[in-house]
Amino acid sequence: MKVACGFDHRGVRLRDTVFAAVAEAGHESIDLGVETEQPRVDYPDVARSVAAEMLRGAAERGILVCGSGAGVSIAACKIRGIRAAMCHDTYSAHQSVEHDDMNVLCLGSEIVGPSLAGELVQSFLRATFVGEGRYLARLEKVEELERLFDADKMIDSE
Repeated sequence: MKVACGFDHRGVRLRDTVFAAVAEAGHESIDLGVETEQPRVDYPDVARSVAAEMLRGAAERGILVCGSGAGVSIAACKIRGIRAAMCHDTYSAHQSVEHDDMNVLCLGSEIVGPSLAGELVQSFLRATFVGEGRYLARLEKVEELERLFDADKMIDSE
């Protein structure tokens, strides 16, 4: 699997850990930067880069890292087809894939340390979407929300 990885200037602190965990899990990373804390890079730009790689089919999943994990998660979820979540425990990292078809893992470099970050990445990458029953029905409802609340048109849900 190819995994698009992006970091803002604060997220770069987990850069080496993320790439090592992706490789250890047997997958290929796509490096979308950044490499240093300067200059500052805005997290929406990083989320956009990772999402673009995924939506064009160059990557199956993505990993985004900022200081808290919240900013990249919020930005990524604004993009149709991206289901991003901030995870700080291994259960959420795999369960969000299995039940919610999460395709972008968001981490906070100031919230999780390198050891836990590596475990989170591996848990995320090992998981697969159940894809049936109530999990599929819920994903279809999420996709319906994306259609209903398109930025270009607001459709009354009734």
